[in-house]
Amino acid sequence: MESNGKISRGYLVSLLVLMVILPAISVGVEYFPYPGAPIMPLVGKWFVFWAIGVRLFAAGLRQVAKPLFTLRDIFHVHDPSGQVVVRELGFANVCFGLAGILSLFISDWRPAAAFTGGLYMGIAGVYHLIKKPETPNEVVAMVSDIYILVIMAAYLASIV
Repeated sequence: MESNGKISRGYLVSLLVLMVILPAISVGVEYFPYPGAPIMPLVGKWFVFWAIGVRLFAAGLRQVAKPLFTLRDIFHVHDPSGQVVVRELGFANVCFGLAGILSLFISDWRPAAAFTGGLYMGIAGVYHLIKKPETPNEVVAMVSDIYILVIMAAYLASIV
């Protein structure tokens, strides 16, 4: 969202693509040749890759390179000295994201990436909820974070 209170279309589109469209397409492509096969392993595989891996990796890179969007439009902090904290957050997002991306190739990492990434996003989403979102972008962040928490919880519950 821009400082004027409007939602950032780029932010919304990127979340929809990485958290709904690409995971759903990936699950569908792998599931439909084998209807009746268990779907939750595919949900875990592709949502961990796209929604945690690619999303958090990309967000982390953006936070490291251009921290002002997160600082001003998500956290509502207008002191530019806060950029150093957002960069640190970016490093954490790069690490969580990389674990999610690598889980596509190292399947033993998938539950850990689902747990840590889902919990991380869930805590952030609950925090947004508790503090009451003030802007459309903050609402989008809150909803998307809680959405991934629910999906990751369902995936993890299916494999225990």
